Amino acid sequence: MKILALGAHPDDIEIFMFGTMAAYAAQGAELIFAVATDGARGGKADPAVLAATRREEATAAAALLGATPRFLNFPDGGLLADGALIDMLKTLIRQVEPHLVITHAPNDYHADHRVLSDGVRIAASFAVPVLHADTMGGTGFSPTHYVDISAYRDVKTQAIRAHRSQMPEQYVERARIQNEFRAGQCNALPGSLAEAFRFEPTFPFADIRALLPPAPPVRPVTPNTADAGPAR
Repeated sequence: MKILALGAHPDDIEIFMFGTMAAYAAQGAELIFAVATDGARGGKADPAVLAATRREEATAAAALLGATPRFLNFPDGGLLADGALIDMLKTLIRQVEPHLVITHAPNDYHADHRVLSDGVRIAASFAVPVLHADTMGGTGFSPTHYVDISAYRDVKTQAIRAHRSQMPEQYVERARIQNEFRAGQCNALPGSLAEAFRFEPTFPFADIRALLPPAPPVRPVTPNTADAGPAR
């Protein structure tokens, strides 16, 4: 199985979907990472230096799963869902021939995220189903699918921390809180982590469950009656 993960910036795959990528890697899937922008506006350093630094950071993070990212090198903060982006995404999808593409949600907080989401939707067309990753903080996001990433918490943390130029501890903590919350939605065991996704069925792709790693196991809800009063 081939999975194409597309992030707008050099640390987006790590923050929003790296646990799921690790789960795919454990299943033997082939992972292809692609980064749409150069990340040159992600700090106060000289843009050229910062772009090179972030490229190195993304390469180191992807290497944790044996992947080598592809860099599309569009300008950070200026991504447009125009012919240039869509043509490049179509070419990438045609070259890779993935079974599934994972990218940002169309309503995520950053304009580059939203533009990439739109571009992927157009470029994918009839070629491949598209799965949308959780938004920052889960704002405005209604998941349809969950992936249990409890076994991959450490490698996800390592991947986020590889982006040293981005003050990564803030994202380590944000991701932990969000992944714990998503696991809680599944009634997972305390301490579990999950990443959430949304799939909008479009012809000819209606059901992608067979393409996903396992969700948190379903547990029955047992009412606590220890302190209940006498039955009536």
